[in-house]
Amino acid sequence: MRKIHFIAMGGAAMHNLALAMNANPIYQVTGSDDEFFEPSRSRLAAKGLLPEKEGWDPEKITPDLHAVIVGMHATKDNPELIRAKELGLKIYSFPEYLYECTRSKTRVVIGGSHGKTTTTAMILFVLNQLGIETNYMVGAQIEGFENMVHLSPTARIAVFEGDEYLASPIDPRPKFHLYKPHIAVLTGIAWDHINVFPTFENYVSQFKTFTDLIEPQGRLIYFDGDENLNKINDSARKDIVTTPYNTPEHKVENGITYIKHKQEYIPLKIFGEHNLQNLNAARIVCHTLGISDEKFYKAISQFTGATNRLERVAETATSVAYKDFAHSPSKLKATIHAVKEQYKEKEVIACMELHTFSSLRADFLPQYAHCMDEADVAYVYYNPKVIEHKRLQEIKPEDVKNAFECDKVKVFTDSELLQAELKNRNYDNCVLLMMSSGNFSGVNIKDFTNELLNK
Repeated sequence: MRKIHFIAMGGAAMHNLALAMNANPIYQVTGSDDEFFEPSRSRLAAKGLLPEKEGWDPEKITPDLHAVIVGMHATKDNPELIRAKELGLKIYSFPEYLYECTRSKTRVVIGGSHGKTTTTAMILFVLNQLGIETNYMVGAQIEGFENMVHLSPTARIAVFEGDEYLASPIDPRPKFHLYKPHIAVLTGIAWDHINVFPTFENYVSQFKTFTDLIEPQGRLIYFDGDENLNKINDSARKDIVTTPYNTPEHKVENGITYIKHKQEYIPLKIFGEHNLQNLNAARIVCHTLGISDEKFYKAISQFTGATNRLERVAETATSVAYKDFAHSPSKLKATIHAVKEQYKEKEVIACMELHTFSSLRADFLPQYAHCMDEADVAYVYYNPKVIEHKRLQEIKPEDVKNAFECDKVKVFTDSELLQAELKNRNYDNCVLLMMSSGNFSGVNIKDFTNELLNK
Protein backbone atom coordinates (compact mmCIF):
# COMPACT_ATOMS: atom_id res chain seq x y z
CA MET A 1 0.00 0.00 0.00
CA ARG A 2 1.44 3.36 -1.06
CA LYS A 3 0.28 6.33 0.99
CA ILE A 4 -0.05 9.56 -1.03
CA HIS A 5 -0.97 12.95 0.43
CA PHE A 6 -2.18 15.92 -1.64
CA ILE A 7 -1.49 19.47 -0.48
CA ALA A 8 -4.05 21.80 -2.14
CA MET A 9 -6.23 18.88 -3.17
CA GLY A 10 -9.25 20.90 -4.31
CA GLY A 11 -7.89 22.18 -7.64
CA ALA A 12 -9.34 20.96 -10.93
CA ALA A 13 -6.29 18.92 -11.91
CA MET A 14 -5.29 17.94 -8.38
CA HIS A 15 -8.63 16.47 -7.33
CA ASN A 16 -8.85 14.55 -10.60
CA LEU A 17 -5.42 13.04 -10.00
CA ALA A 18 -6.50 12.14 -6.46
CA LEU A 19 -9.61 10.43 -7.82
CA ALA A 20 -7.58 8.58 -10.45
CA MET A 21 -5.10 7.27 -7.88
CA ASN A 22 -7.84 6.40 -5.40
CA ALA A 23 -9.33 4.09 -8.05
CA ASN A 24 -6.16 1.98 -7.85
CA PRO A 25 -6.14 -0.25 -4.71
CA ILE A 26 -2.37 0.06 -4.31
CA TYR A 27 -2.81 3.70 -3.22
CA GLN A 28 -4.16 5.16 0.00
CA VAL A 29 -5.01 8.80 -0.77
CA THR A 30 -5.41 11.69 1.68
CA GLY A 31 -5.42 15.43 1.14
CA SER A 32 -5.97 18.94 2.45
CA ASP A 33 -7.02 22.36 1.24
CA ASP A 34 -8.13 25.61 2.82
CA GLU A 35 -11.23 25.75 0.61
CA PHE A 36 -13.13 23.30 -1.61
CA PHE A 37 -15.39 24.42 -4.45
CA GLU A 38 -17.76 22.50 -6.69
CA PRO A 39 -17.47 20.17 -8.43
CA SER A 40 -14.34 18.98 -6.60
CA ARG A 41 -16.10 19.05 -3.21
CA SER A 42 -18.89 16.68 -4.26
CA ARG A 43 -16.66 14.45 -6.35
CA LEU A 44 -14.14 13.98 -3.53
CA ALA A 45 -16.91 13.44 -0.98
CA ALA A 46 -18.49 10.74 -3.15
CA LYS A 47 -15.26 8.73 -2.96
CA GLY A 48 -14.65 9.39 0.73
CA LEU A 49 -11.67 11.68 0.06
CA LEU A 50 -13.07 15.00 1.30
CA PRO A 51 -11.29 15.94 4.58
CA GLU A 52 -13.46 16.30 7.68
CA LYS A 53 -12.50 19.95 7.90
CA GLU A 54 -10.86 22.55 5.69
CA GLY A 55 -7.41 23.91 6.44
CA TRP A 56 -3.86 22.69 6.84
CA ASP A 57 -2.78 20.11 9.42
CA PRO A 58 0.92 19.19 9.70
CA GLU A 59 -0.10 16.11 11.72
CA LYS A 60 -1.30 14.57 8.46
CA ILE A 61 2.29 14.56 7.20
CA THR A 62 3.75 11.35 8.60
CA PRO A 63 7.04 9.51 7.93
CA ASP A 64 5.24 6.58 6.29
CA LEU A 65 4.00 8.68 3.35
CA HIS A 66 5.29 7.34 0.04
CA ALA A 67 4.93 10.77 -1.60
CA VAL A 68 3.47 14.23 -1.17
CA ILE A 69 1.96 15.97 -4.21
CA VAL A 70 1.72 19.75 -3.94
CA GLY A 71 -0.53 21.96 -6.05
CA MET A 72 -0.03 25.57 -7.21
CA HIS A 73 -2.68 26.81 -4.78
CA ALA A 74 -0.33 26.07 -1.89
CA THR A 75 2.34 28.55 -0.80
CA LYS A 76 5.99 28.04 0.08
CA ASP A 77 5.21 28.56 3.78
CA ASN A 78 2.41 25.99 3.83
CA PRO A 79 2.71 24.18 7.20
CA GLU A 80 2.15 20.76 5.62
CA LEU A 81 4.78 21.45 2.98
CA ILE A 82 7.25 22.61 5.65
CA ARG A 83 6.61 19.42 7.63
CA ALA A 84 7.12 17.24 4.54
CA LYS A 85 10.49 18.90 3.93
CA GLU A 86 11.50 18.41 7.57
CA LEU A 87 10.77 14.69 7.29
CA GLY A 88 12.68 14.41 4.03
CA LEU A 89 9.66 13.04 2.17
CA LYS A 90 9.59 12.85 -1.61
CA ILE A 91 7.65 15.92 -2.81
CA TYR A 92 6.25 16.05 -6.34
CA SER A 93 4.46 18.69 -8.33
CA PHE A 94 1.39 17.52 -10.25
CA PRO A 95 3.20 17.26 -13.64
CA GLU A 96 6.29 15.74 -12.07
CA TYR A 97 4.23 12.90 -10.63
CA LEU A 98 2.47 12.30 -13.96
CA TYR A 99 5.88 11.95 -15.61
CA GLU A 100 7.04 9.50 -12.94
CA CYS A 101 3.96 7.37 -13.60
CA THR A 102 4.52 7.32 -17.38
CA ARG A 103 8.30 7.01 -17.78
CA SER A 104 7.96 3.76 -19.73
CA LYS A 105 5.09 4.92 -21.96
CA THR A 106 4.89 6.79 -25.26
CA ARG A 107 4.11 10.33 -24.12
CA VAL A 108 2.10 12.71 -26.31
CA VAL A 109 2.05 16.31 -25.07
CA ILE A 110 -0.07 19.08 -26.57
CA GLY A 111 1.17 22.60 -25.86
CA GLY A 112 0.27 26.07 -27.08
CA SER A 113 -1.38 29.25 -25.88
CA HIS A 114 -4.74 28.17 -27.28
CA GLY A 115 -6.41 25.00 -28.51
CA LYS A 116 -4.44 22.55 -26.39
CA THR A 117 -7.44 21.37 -24.36
CA THR A 118 -9.57 20.75 -27.45
CA THR A 119 -6.74 19.06 -29.37
CA THR A 120 -6.01 16.80 -26.40
CA ALA A 121 -9.72 16.03 -26.06
CA MET A 122 -9.96 15.12 -29.75
CA ILE A 123 -7.05 12.69 -29.53
CA LEU A 124 -8.48 11.05 -26.41
CA PHE A 125 -11.96 10.84 -27.92
CA VAL A 126 -10.65 9.01 -31.00
CA LEU A 127 -8.48 6.63 -28.95
CA ASN A 128 -11.44 5.89 -26.70
CA GLN A 129 -13.77 5.28 -29.66
CA LEU A 130 -11.24 2.80 -31.02
CA GLY A 131 -10.84 1.04 -27.67
CA ILE A 132 -7.18 2.01 -27.19
CA GLU A 133 -6.32 2.27 -23.49
CA THR A 134 -4.55 5.50 -22.63
CA ASN A 135 -3.18 7.32 -19.65
CA TYR A 136 -4.17 10.96 -19.84
CA MET A 137 -4.58 14.39 -18.34
CA VAL A 138 -6.83 16.97 -19.97
CA GLY A 139 -8.16 20.31 -18.74
CA ALA A 140 -11.86 19.72 -19.39
CA GLN A 141 -14.50 17.03 -19.18
CA ILE A 142 -14.96 14.95 -22.35
CA GLU A 143 -17.91 12.84 -23.39
CA GLY A 144 -17.24 9.22 -22.45
CA PHE A 145 -14.67 10.03 -19.75
CA GLU A 146 -15.46 10.09 -16.04
CA ASN A 147 -12.32 11.92 -14.93
CA MET A 148 -9.88 14.43 -16.41
CA VAL A 149 -6.96 12.22 -15.28
CA HIS A 150 -6.46 8.50 -15.78
CA LEU A 151 -3.47 6.34 -14.85
CA SER A 152 -3.25 2.66 -15.70
CA PRO A 153 -0.22 0.36 -15.47
CA THR A 154 -1.24 -1.50 -18.64
CA ALA A 155 -1.70 1.51 -20.98
CA ARG A 156 1.23 2.01 -23.37
CA ILE A 157 0.32 5.58 -24.38
CA ALA A 158 0.05 8.73 -22.23
CA VAL A 159 -1.61 11.88 -23.61
CA PHE A 160 -1.14 15.09 -21.63
CA GLU A 161 -2.36 18.64 -22.09
CA GLY A 162 0.83 20.67 -21.71
CA ASP A 163 0.19 23.80 -19.67
CA GLU A 164 2.95 26.42 -19.69
CA TYR A 165 2.08 27.73 -16.22
CA LEU A 166 4.39 26.97 -13.28
CA ALA A 167 4.54 23.46 -11.84
CA SER A 168 4.28 24.24 -8.12
CA PRO A 169 5.14 26.91 -5.53
CA ILE A 170 8.55 25.27 -5.07
CA ASP A 171 9.15 24.37 -8.73
CA PRO A 172 9.16 27.39 -11.08
CA ARG A 173 9.44 25.34 -14.26
CA PRO A 174 6.49 25.43 -16.67
CA LYS A 175 4.43 22.27 -16.33
CA PHE A 176 5.00 21.11 -19.88
CA HIS A 177 8.78 21.14 -19.40
CA LEU A 178 8.46 18.14 -17.10
CA TYR A 179 6.73 15.72 -19.48
CA LYS A 180 9.55 15.11 -22.03
CA PRO A 181 7.29 14.01 -24.90
CA HIS A 182 7.98 11.52 -27.65
CA ILE A 183 5.31 13.28 -29.72
CA ALA A 184 4.86 17.02 -29.15
CA VAL A 185 2.24 19.37 -30.57
CA LEU A 186 2.39 23.17 -30.56
CA THR A 187 -0.83 24.89 -31.60
CA GLY A 188 0.26 28.54 -31.50
CA ILE A 189 1.83 31.21 -29.33
CA ALA A 190 0.03 34.28 -28.01
CA TRP A 191 1.37 36.03 -24.92
CA ASP A 192 -0.27 34.91 -21.67
CA HIS A 193 0.58 34.60 -17.96
CA ILE A 194 2.16 38.04 -17.90
CA ASN A 195 2.64 37.72 -14.12
CA VAL A 196 5.13 34.91 -14.72
CA PHE A 197 6.50 35.73 -18.17
CA PRO A 198 6.97 39.53 -18.16
CA THR A 199 7.93 39.84 -21.83
CA PHE A 200 6.70 38.16 -24.97
CA GLU A 201 10.24 37.02 -25.76
CA ASN A 202 10.50 35.31 -22.39
CA TYR A 203 7.15 33.63 -22.99
CA VAL A 204 8.16 32.35 -26.44
CA SER A 205 11.39 30.94 -25.04
CA GLN A 206 9.38 28.52 -22.87
CA PHE A 207 8.05 26.84 -26.00
CA LYS A 208 11.54 26.60 -27.48
CA THR A 209 12.70 24.91 -24.27
CA PHE A 210 9.72 22.53 -24.52
CA THR A 211 10.88 21.36 -27.97
CA ASP A 212 14.46 21.00 -26.68
CA LEU A 213 13.10 18.52 -24.11
CA ILE A 214 11.49 16.23 -26.70
CA GLU A 215 12.88 12.70 -26.35
CA PRO A 216 15.62 11.62 -28.82
CA GLN A 217 14.22 10.75 -32.27
CA GLY A 218 10.93 12.35 -31.23
CA ARG A 219 8.39 14.25 -33.26
CA LEU A 220 7.20 17.86 -33.34
CA ILE A 221 3.82 18.67 -34.91
CA TYR A 222 3.27 22.42 -35.21
CA PHE A 223 0.87 24.98 -36.70
CA ASP A 224 2.78 26.62 -39.54
CA GLY A 225 0.52 29.68 -39.59
CA ASP A 226 2.41 30.96 -36.55
CA GLU A 227 5.68 32.77 -37.32
CA ASN A 228 7.11 32.05 -33.87
CA LEU A 229 6.48 28.33 -34.26
CA ASN A 230 8.13 28.42 -37.68
CA LYS A 231 11.23 29.92 -36.05
CA ILE A 232 11.18 27.25 -33.33
CA ASN A 233 10.87 24.57 -36.01
CA ASP A 234 13.83 26.02 -37.92
CA SER A 235 16.04 25.66 -34.83
CA ALA A 236 14.76 22.23 -33.74
CA ARG A 237 17.27 19.47 -33.06
CA LYS A 238 18.27 17.50 -36.15
CA ASP A 239 17.06 14.20 -34.68
CA ILE A 240 13.49 15.49 -34.30
CA VAL A 241 11.04 14.84 -37.14
CA THR A 242 8.91 17.96 -37.64
CA THR A 243 5.50 18.03 -39.30
CA PRO A 244 3.58 21.26 -40.05
CA TYR A 245 -0.20 21.52 -40.21
CA ASN A 246 -2.71 24.18 -41.16
CA THR A 247 -6.45 24.61 -41.78
CA PRO A 248 -7.79 21.60 -43.72
CA GLU A 249 -10.10 21.99 -46.69
CA HIS A 250 -13.71 22.33 -45.59
CA LYS A 251 -17.08 23.93 -46.29
CA VAL A 252 -20.04 25.19 -44.26
CA GLU A 253 -23.59 24.42 -45.44
CA ASN A 254 -26.83 24.98 -43.53
CA GLY A 255 -24.99 25.52 -40.25
CA ILE A 256 -22.91 22.34 -40.54
CA THR A 257 -19.16 22.23 -41.15
CA TYR A 258 -17.86 19.52 -43.48
CA ILE A 259 -14.20 18.51 -43.70
CA LYS A 260 -12.80 17.09 -46.93
CA HIS A 261 -11.06 13.73 -46.90
CA LYS A 262 -10.01 12.50 -50.34
CA GLN A 263 -13.14 13.10 -52.44
CA GLU A 264 -15.61 12.95 -49.55
CA TYR A 265 -16.97 15.72 -47.30
CA ILE A 266 -17.49 14.47 -43.74
CA PRO A 267 -20.00 16.32 -41.50
CA LEU A 268 -18.69 17.45 -38.12
CA LYS A 269 -20.40 18.42 -34.86
CA ILE A 270 -17.84 21.15 -34.20
CA PHE A 271 -17.02 24.30 -36.16
CA GLY A 272 -14.53 27.14 -36.51
CA GLU A 273 -11.19 27.40 -38.29
CA HIS A 274 -9.33 27.10 -34.99
CA ASN A 275 -11.13 23.83 -34.22
CA LEU A 276 -10.39 22.50 -37.71
CA GLN A 277 -6.73 23.28 -37.11
CA ASN A 278 -6.95 21.44 -33.77
CA LEU A 279 -8.56 18.52 -35.57
CA ASN A 280 -5.75 18.41 -38.12
CA ALA A 281 -3.15 18.30 -35.35
CA ALA A 282 -5.07 15.50 -33.63
CA ARG A 283 -5.24 13.58 -36.91
CA ILE A 284 -1.47 13.72 -37.38
CA VAL A 285 -0.90 12.57 -33.78
CA CYS A 286 -3.26 9.64 -34.23
CA HIS A 287 -1.64 8.77 -37.57
CA THR A 288 1.75 8.76 -35.81
CA LEU A 289 0.27 6.35 -33.26
CA GLY A 290 -0.76 4.00 -36.09
CA ILE A 291 -4.39 5.03 -36.63
CA SER A 292 -5.53 5.38 -40.23
CA ASP A 293 -7.14 8.61 -41.41
CA GLU A 294 -10.29 6.67 -42.27
CA LYS A 295 -10.68 5.44 -38.69
CA PHE A 296 -9.82 8.88 -37.36
CA TYR A 297 -12.45 10.72 -39.42
CA LYS A 298 -15.14 8.14 -38.63
CA ALA A 299 -14.53 8.65 -34.91
CA ILE A 300 -13.98 12.43 -34.88
CA SER A 301 -17.23 13.04 -36.76
CA GLN A 302 -19.00 12.21 -33.49
CA PHE A 303 -16.93 14.59 -31.34
CA THR A 304 -19.11 17.33 -29.86
CA GLY A 305 -16.36 19.26 -28.09
CA ALA A 306 -14.90 19.62 -24.61
CA THR A 307 -16.76 21.24 -21.73
CA ASN A 308 -16.69 25.05 -21.87
CA ARG A 309 -15.11 25.07 -25.33
CA LEU A 310 -17.81 26.46 -27.64
CA GLU A 311 -20.28 24.42 -25.64
CA ARG A 312 -23.89 24.83 -26.74
CA VAL A 313 -25.92 25.64 -23.62
CA ALA A 314 -29.27 26.94 -24.95
CA GLU A 315 -31.22 26.81 -28.18
CA THR A 316 -34.54 27.82 -29.70
CA ALA A 317 -35.92 27.52 -33.22
CA THR A 318 -34.16 30.73 -34.25
CA SER A 319 -31.34 31.32 -31.77
CA VAL A 320 -28.51 29.56 -29.97
CA ALA A 321 -26.21 30.31 -27.02
CA TYR A 322 -22.67 29.08 -26.38
CA LYS A 323 -20.33 29.36 -23.47
CA ASP A 324 -16.62 29.32 -24.05
CA PHE A 325 -13.45 29.45 -21.97
CA ALA A 326 -12.07 32.17 -24.25
CA HIS A 327 -10.50 34.97 -22.24
CA SER A 328 -7.10 35.72 -23.79
CA PRO A 329 -6.98 37.95 -26.89
CA SER A 330 -6.18 35.17 -29.35
CA LYS A 331 -8.90 32.86 -27.99
CA LEU A 332 -11.45 35.66 -27.91
CA LYS A 333 -10.81 36.66 -31.50
CA ALA A 334 -10.80 33.07 -32.81
CA THR A 335 -14.04 32.16 -31.02
CA ILE A 336 -15.97 35.19 -32.28
CA HIS A 337 -14.66 34.60 -35.80
CA ALA A 338 -15.72 30.96 -35.68
CA VAL A 339 -19.27 31.82 -34.59
CA LYS A 340 -19.55 34.59 -37.18
CA GLU A 341 -18.46 32.24 -39.96
CA GLN A 342 -20.76 29.43 -38.85
CA TYR A 343 -23.84 31.66 -38.46
CA LYS A 344 -23.47 34.20 -41.24
CA GLU A 345 -27.16 35.17 -41.20
CA LYS A 346 -27.47 35.64 -37.45
CA GLU A 347 -26.62 38.56 -35.18
CA VAL A 348 -23.69 37.70 -32.90
CA ILE A 349 -23.95 39.05 -29.35
CA ALA A 350 -20.57 38.54 -27.67
CA CYS A 351 -20.17 38.93 -23.92
CA MET A 352 -16.77 38.36 -22.29
CA GLU A 353 -15.32 38.67 -18.80
CA LEU A 354 -11.84 39.90 -17.96
CA HIS A 355 -11.00 37.53 -15.13
CA THR A 356 -7.42 36.24 -15.25
CA PHE A 357 -4.35 37.91 -13.78
CA SER A 358 -3.06 38.84 -17.24
CA SER A 359 -6.34 40.17 -18.59
CA LEU A 360 -6.78 42.49 -15.61
CA ARG A 361 -3.34 44.06 -15.96
CA ALA A 362 -3.37 47.62 -17.28
CA ASP A 363 -0.21 46.98 -19.30
CA PHE A 364 -1.71 43.86 -20.92
CA LEU A 365 -5.06 45.36 -21.93
CA PRO A 366 -3.77 46.74 -25.28
CA GLN A 367 -3.35 43.13 -26.43
CA TYR A 368 -7.18 43.08 -26.78
CA ALA A 369 -7.22 45.65 -29.59
CA HIS A 370 -9.81 44.72 -32.26
CA CYS A 371 -10.48 41.27 -30.72
CA MET A 372 -14.26 41.86 -30.71
CA ASP A 373 -14.57 43.71 -34.01
CA GLU A 374 -16.48 40.88 -35.71
CA ALA A 375 -19.24 40.78 -33.09
CA ASP A 376 -22.44 42.68 -33.88
CA VAL A 377 -22.91 43.52 -30.20
CA ALA A 378 -20.00 43.43 -27.74
CA TYR A 379 -20.04 43.50 -23.95
CA VAL A 380 -17.00 43.37 -21.65
CA TYR A 381 -17.36 42.77 -17.92
CA TYR A 382 -14.87 42.87 -15.06
CA ASN A 383 -15.22 42.96 -11.30
CA PRO A 384 -13.13 45.68 -9.59
CA LYS A 385 -13.13 43.55 -6.41
CA VAL A 386 -11.23 40.83 -8.26
CA ILE A 387 -8.60 43.38 -9.24
CA GLU A 388 -8.35 44.42 -5.61
CA HIS A 389 -8.12 40.80 -4.49
CA LYS A 390 -5.32 40.13 -6.98
CA ARG A 391 -3.59 43.30 -5.75
CA LEU A 392 -3.41 44.79 -9.20
CA GLN A 393 -3.40 48.39 -10.36
CA GLU A 394 -6.91 49.83 -10.73
CA ILE A 395 -8.30 49.94 -14.26
CA LYS A 396 -11.22 52.10 -15.32
CA PRO A 397 -14.03 51.24 -17.75
CA GLU A 398 -12.78 53.82 -20.23
CA ASP A 399 -9.32 52.18 -20.12
CA VAL A 400 -10.89 48.88 -21.07
CA LYS A 401 -12.99 50.36 -23.85
CA ASN A 402 -10.00 52.21 -25.30
CA ALA A 403 -7.89 49.05 -25.17
CA PHE A 404 -10.36 47.10 -27.33
CA GLU A 405 -10.31 49.88 -29.96
CA CYS A 406 -13.88 49.02 -30.93
CA ASP A 407 -16.70 51.56 -30.73
CA LYS A 408 -19.36 48.87 -30.25
CA VAL A 409 -17.77 47.57 -27.01
CA LYS A 410 -19.79 48.42 -23.89
CA VAL A 411 -18.04 47.91 -20.54
CA PHE A 412 -19.70 46.81 -17.27
CA THR A 413 -18.29 46.54 -13.75
CA ASP A 414 -21.57 45.44 -12.12
CA SER A 415 -22.78 41.92 -12.95
CA GLU A 416 -26.41 42.76 -12.18
CA LEU A 417 -26.35 45.71 -14.58
CA LEU A 418 -24.88 43.48 -17.28
CA GLN A 419 -27.58 40.87 -16.67
CA ALA A 420 -30.26 43.57 -16.87
CA GLU A 421 -28.82 44.76 -20.19
CA LEU A 422 -28.87 41.24 -21.58
CA LYS A 423 -32.42 40.66 -20.36
CA ASN A 424 -33.61 43.71 -22.28
CA ARG A 425 -32.34 42.42 -25.63
CA ASN A 426 -34.29 40.64 -28.35
CA TYR A 427 -32.79 37.24 -29.14
CA ASP A 428 -34.64 36.44 -32.34
CA ASN A 429 -32.25 35.10 -35.01
CA CYS A 430 -29.08 35.58 -32.98
CA VAL A 431 -26.13 33.78 -31.42
CA LEU A 432 -25.32 34.64 -27.80
CA LEU A 433 -21.70 33.97 -26.89
CA MET A 434 -20.69 34.01 -23.20
CA MET A 435 -16.90 33.89 -22.80
CA SER A 436 -15.01 33.66 -19.53
CA SER A 437 -12.70 31.54 -17.40
CA GLY A 438 -14.95 32.60 -14.50
CA ASN A 439 -18.73 32.96 -14.19
CA PHE A 440 -19.48 36.70 -14.42
CA SER A 441 -19.50 36.96 -10.61
CA GLY A 442 -21.87 34.12 -9.81
CA VAL A 443 -23.99 33.65 -12.94
CA ASN A 444 -25.15 30.13 -13.81
CA ILE A 445 -24.53 30.57 -17.51
CA LYS A 446 -26.58 27.59 -18.68
CA ASP A 447 -29.68 28.62 -16.71
CA PHE A 448 -29.24 32.30 -17.55
CA THR A 449 -28.89 31.81 -21.30
CA ASN A 450 -31.89 29.48 -21.38
CA GLU A 451 -33.89 32.17 -19.59
CA LEU A 452 -32.78 34.81 -22.09
CA LEU A 453 -33.48 32.82 -25.24
CA ASN A 454 -36.82 31.45 -24.03
CA LYS A 455 -38.32 34.58 -22.51
